[in-house]
Formats: sequence, structure tokens, C-alpha cells
Amino acid sequence: MSADSGAYAPHAHPGHAHGAPRSSWRFGLGIALNLLFVAGEVAYGLRAHSLALIADAGHNLGDALGLLLALAAALAARRPPSHRHTYGMRRASILAALANAILLLVVVGGIAWEAIGRFAARVPVAGGTVMLVAAAGVAVNGLAALLFLRDRKDLNVRAAFAHMLSDAAVSLGVVIAGLAIRLTGRAWLDPAVSLAIAVVIVFGTWELLRESLRLAMDGVPVGVDLPAVEAFLRALPGVTTVHDLHIWGMSTTEVALTAHLVKPDAQVDDAVLERLARELHDRFGIEHTTIQLEHADERCGQAGGSSPCTPAGSAAGARV
Repeated sequence: MSADSGAYAPHAHPGHAHGAPRSSWRFGLGIALNLLFVAGEVAYGLRAHSLALIADAGHNLGDALGLLLALAAALAARRPPSHRHTYGMRRASILAALANAILLLVVVGGIAWEAIGRFAARVPVAGGTVMLVAAAGVAVNGLAALLFLRDRKDLNVRAAFAHMLSDAAVSLGVVIAGLAIRLTGRAWLDPAVSLAIAVVIVFGTWELLRESLRLAMDGVPVGVDLPAVEAFLRALPGVTTVHDLHIWGMSTTEVALTAHLVKPDAQVDDAVLERLARELHDRFGIEHTTIQLEHADERCGQAGGSSPCTPAGSAAGARV
């Protein structure tokens, strides 16, 4: 069978901004707020002999570094494709999310280790100072969370929002611990709250770790239903078989798809491909689409190979 000539549909980019990242200023302000608060929290934590404050400062420092990684990744993703990096540097955002999750878990280990040692040390804690500093943390982290309330389709933005919100909740827990220490004089409450903070961090970070690992391993992004995509492609007029269907995340915000469609009367039609790419974008959030149209021949369905057919065909692609 002779192969049809390949063609590519025109590219359309609705809703895509390739200039400065819209959330860059939010990341910058969030980093500044966190670093300022971390400095104050460490100073007062050492003065009050409060591990809970220092633990919370460690968490906030991890978040500030995570925001810095996310901002660097967003800026790297703006770099255009090159001969060496044909997709550009979009995957940097995935690596930043993964590094952020690992960094937070390392911080958790340090907090937990120090807290366990504090149970035996019986260090006196200034409950009043702990309360005041932690109350400031509720305000700072609450404000930072509001910065990321919008544009949460990006995994990094969503992670930033979740971390800032959890920080506000953790700081509220430290306020309660400071009040309890002030009323009861029981210093063991301080390391106990530190361990509780560690549990909160692990709980909030685990899903981020899983999703960033999934994207780093070219897994199907959360929110994309692969069986539904396959059913949609199979239902296209004239399509008899769909094979070699691959869906992966090019970045924390962009999803790509490649697929082979067996269509006996396969003809390359730019308008049809453009419409197909747009429907995949609107229904499933897939921005980059490459479709290989193939003619079935007498070898289809016979043994051999992972594909049901080995026909010649025509390649076509589109991006929305």
C-alpha cells in the first residue's frame, strides 16, 4: 500500500500565554513574605526555647525554597525550543514540583528527630512569645495563601496554595500549644506539637510527591481519563482501531497526546485535524496532539508486534 503524504494542521493557541508567567509576582511576593517571617520566627524561637516555632520556621523555609524552585522553573519554561531541547524547558516545572516535595520531606525528618530528643531534654518554653509569633504566622501564611487562590491548574501553584494554607493551620496549632504551655507549664507540649506539625507536612506533601513522580515518569496526568479519550477517538467517523495511544505531561500545565488511528479511507484534512485537536483540548485539556492516520491492510489482526496493524499511513499533528 502506498503511503499518503503527511501534513500538519495549523496551530491554534487559545488560552495559552507564552510571555511572562502570570503567577511570577505571586511567587516573588510569597518568597519575600516567607523569608522575612522565617528570620523572625527563628530568632524568637531560639529566644523562647521553642522547637515548635523553629519547626514551623523550617517548614516555612522549605516552602520559600519550593516557591523559588517553582519560579525558576516557570521562567525556564519560557525558553523556546532548540535543537538540543526540542520541547523547550517545560519539564523544569515538573522537576521543581518533585524537588519541592522531597525537600519538604527532608525537613520533616529533621523536625521529627529533634522533637523526639526534646521529650527527654525538658527545655522550658516561653509560651507567651510562642503565641505571639505563631499568631503573626497565621496572618502571614493566610495572606500568602490568598496570593495563590487563583490559577491553581498548575501543579506548582496548587502546591504553593496548599502549603501556605497548611502553614496557616500549623501556625494556629502552635498558638494553641503556646496557650496550653502558658496555662499548664507542661513543656512536653512543645515537641508534641512539633511532631503534629511533621505529620501535617507529610500528609500535605504526599499527594504532591505522588503526582510529581507520575509526571516525571511520563504517567497520564491526574484529571485526564485515558479510557474516555480512547473511546472518543474510537467513535470518530471511519475509525476502526486506535493503538499506540500515549498521554503524558509536558509540564505541570500542558498535556500531550500521540495516537495511531486506523481509518481505511484515511485522508489528511487540515480542518478535520484542527477540529479534532480543539475537541481534545476542550474535553480533556490536551494541548499538544499528534495523530497518525493509517490504512488497514491484509496483515491487520495477525500475530506479531504490539500494534494491531502494520500499515503505511500519514502523520498529522496539531496543537491547541
